[in-house]
Amino acid sequence: MTARLNVNIDHVATVRQARRAPEPSVAAAAALCEQAGADGITVHLRADRRHIQDADVFTLRRTVTTYLNLEMSVADEMISVALEARPDAVTLVPENPNEITTEGGLDVRANSKAVRAAIDRLRECDLFASVFIDPDAEQVAAARDAGAQQVELCTALYAEATLGARGVHGEGAGRAAAELKRLHEAARLAAQSGLKVAAGHGLTYRNVGALAAAREIEEFNIGHNLIARAVLVGLDPAVREMREAIRRGRAGG
Repeated sequence: MTARLNVNIDHVATVRQARRAPEPSVAAAAALCEQAGADGITVHLRADRRHIQDADVFTLRRTVTTYLNLEMSVADEMISVALEARPDAVTLVPENPNEITTEGGLDVRANSKAVRAAIDRLRECDLFASVFIDPDAEQVAAARDAGAQQVELCTALYAEATLGARGVHGEGAGRAAAELKRLHEAARLAAQSGLKVAAGHGLTYRNVGALAAAREIEEFNIGHNLIARAVLVGLDPAVREMREAIRRGRAGG
């Protein structure tokens, strides 16, 4: 069975917010992704509301027919939105107001009290709780101990190592191989710990296959590269191409 693909449509909202215009519609984008075979939709509601807005979350909850994954910080304000909107999953992520995008995994070990409190609130209301972490054994254990039901492994370092020619044949190849091994080991450990396993951040059509070979990884959350491809060819082929890249990787694993 191939891993699921959740399409992150934050950057559809980024284009809209550049002009504070009514389009492009994130709901329409989500529907097109679903029609193309996406298994779910992911959005990140940030404190600064730089792309996804609260209204988008509630609209998507009404219109998404597959699976809605809502990324957010552990802040009380955000958890309250999740409790009202009731997505299918809530993924807790770190947030730095000065970052361009999420810079790494949430340090669950150092923030165990806040993470546990957020997860307790979610699970008390029957919401599925996931935590975005670096592929590290201590973070996997901390996420499990905090009550998470899933970990999403941050693939940023692996993705960065695969960029450009250096990542394929040159100095990045060794780093990419080391990060891939680390991700596979963390996925195995998380699954053995009773956690579901997802992965995402910086993944592309070119590098997702090697990671999809890890059968413990049940879900991928992919946004920027897919939306960038969609600008050129449209959402339907972009989603189908990514699904095929994941399928080929799983088949070859």
